[in-house]
Amino acid sequence: MERTTVNPWTWSVELGYGQGEVVSGHTRTLYCSGQAAMSGEGKPRHAGDMTAQLALALDNLEAVLGAADMTLRNLVRLNVYTTDVDRLFEHYGVLASRLGAAGVAPTTTMLGVTRLAVPDLLVELEGTAVA
Repeated sequence: MERTTVNPWTWSVELGYGQGEVVSGHTRTLYCSGQAAMSGEGKPRHAGDMTAQLALALDNLEAVLGAADMTLRNLVRLNVYTTDVDRLFEHYGVLASRLGAAGVAPTTTMLGVTRLAVPDLLVELEGTAVA
């Protein structure tokens, strides 16, 4: 697989994402359901704590990737859904640092939503990965 970043502007790289990504060659694609701050038993965790919810959502996304023999490095698309965009930006470093440590800046869209599937959830991450 070959990945080529398409970034006509560089400001987004500082926020941990790229504007576009061309993937070519023989690949496997994983489409991940939205991952949130849910325990392994399907119970919401860390009510009201954006930092902890974001970290656990990332852990859960990495678990799905790992089960498919992939890592955050394979992430080419990330959709971020949150019930509080301003509050998420205050804690966005949690996401940006983990993606940066993996050496990846996937294309990303952030959307503010009225609520997520479970009322106590503040953030949900939906990813697409290619290997």
